[in-house]
Amino acid sequence: MNTSFFRTALVLGLLSAVGPFAIDMYLPALPSIGQSLGASVGAVQASLMAFFISLGIGQIVYGPISDMVGRKPPLYFGLLLFTVASVGCALAPDIQTLVVLRFIQGLGACAGMVVPRAVVRDLHTGHDAARLMSLLMLVFSVSPILAPLAGSLLIESLGWRSVFWAVTVAGVLGLVLLATSLPETRPPEQRVDSSVGSALAAYSVLLRDRHFMGLVFIGAFGISSFFVYLANSSFVLIDHYGLTPREYSIAFAANAASFIGVSQFTGRLSGRFGLVPVVKVAVAGYAAVMALLLALNLLGMDQLVVMLPLMFIGYGFLGLVVPTTAVLALDDHGAIAGTASALMGTLQFVTGAMMMALIGLWVDGSARPMVIGIAACALVAFALTRGTLGGQRAP
Repeated sequence: MNTSFFRTALVLGLLSAVGPFAIDMYLPALPSIGQSLGASVGAVQASLMAFFISLGIGQIVYGPISDMVGRKPPLYFGLLLFTVASVGCALAPDIQTLVVLRFIQGLGACAGMVVPRAVVRDLHTGHDAARLMSLLMLVFSVSPILAPLAGSLLIESLGWRSVFWAVTVAGVLGLVLLATSLPETRPPEQRVDSSVGSALAAYSVLLRDRHFMGLVFIGAFGISSFFVYLANSSFVLIDHYGLTPREYSIAFAANAASFIGVSQFTGRLSGRFGLVPVVKVAVAGYAAVMALLLALNLLGMDQLVVMLPLMFIGYGFLGLVVPTTAVLALDDHGAIAGTASALMGTLQFVTGAMMMALIGLWVDGSARPMVIGIAACALVAFALTRGTLGGQRAP
C-alpha cells in the first residue's frame, strides 16, 4: 500500500473527525453543563440530540451539492459554519441558546461526515475501498479515544466552556488541512450531469433500492446503539456507578479502541472471506453479546465489571459492521456517490437521534434503559441483515 493511500486516509480521517470531536470531547461535560446552566438531564441531552439531528439532516444537502460543484467547496462552507457556531457555543448564556447553536454547529460538521465517504468512492471500490475506509476510521479513532479524556482534563481545569474553544481550534485546523492537503476528486467533466433534478431522481432511485436501503439501516441501527451509549453513558457511569469524569473518559476510550482496532481487520477479512460474510458474522456476534448484556442486567447483574467487558467485545464486532456496510451500499452507486453517501448518513443519524430520544423517555438514573436501547438496536440490525443478505454469499 503506497504512501499516497495512507496520506489520503490521514487527511480524510482528520476531516471526518472534526464533527465527532465536538461530540466526544463534550460528553464528560454533560453533567457539569446541567449544573452550570441549571438545566435538567433531558434538556442537556437535547443539546446532544440537536447536534445529531442536524448532523443527519444536513448531509442530504451536502451530498448532492458535492456531486454538482465538487467535493471541496461544501467542505469549506461546512467547516467555516462549524467554527463560527463553536464560538457561539462557548459563549452560550443558557441551555436554550446552547441547543440552537449545537444544531447550527451540526449543520457545519456534517460536511466532514458525508464528503469524505464520497471521496473514498471516487478513488476506490471493493476491497481497496474497504481498506481505505478502515484506515480512515483508524485516524478517525483519535477522536473517541482521546477526545473524552482531553475534554475531562479541560473541564477539570478550565470549565466546560473550554471544550468549545478547543473544537473551534479543531475547525480552524480542518480548514487549513483542506486548503493544503486534499485535491479535488470530482473533476468538472463528472459534474455535468449533476443538478437538483438529478439529485432528486437519484434519491428516488436509492429509496427504491431495497438492497441499498437494507445495508443503510443495518449500519444505522448499529450506529444507533452507539448513539444511545453516547447520550446516556456519562450519566450512567458518572452518576450511577460513581466514576469521575476522567475515569469515565478512560472507559469510553476503551470501547472506542475496541471498535477502531477491530475495524482495521476489515480489509484483510473481506479480502479472504468477502464483504457479505464479514457483515453477517459481525452483526450476529454484536447482537449476541448485547442480548447477553441485557439478559444479565434483567437478572440483576448491574455491575461495571459485567457491563464494560461485554461492551468492549460487542463494539469490537460493530467495528466490522460499519465500514463494510458503507462500502457495500456505495459500490453500485459510484456516479452518485455523494448523493448516496448523503442519504446513508442522513438516515443513519436521524435513526440514531430518534433512538436517543426514545430511550430518553425512560431514563431513570439506572443503566437499564441504556442497555435495553443498545440491545434493541443490535437485534434490529441482526434481523435486517437476515432479510437483506440472508442468501447472499458474495462479494
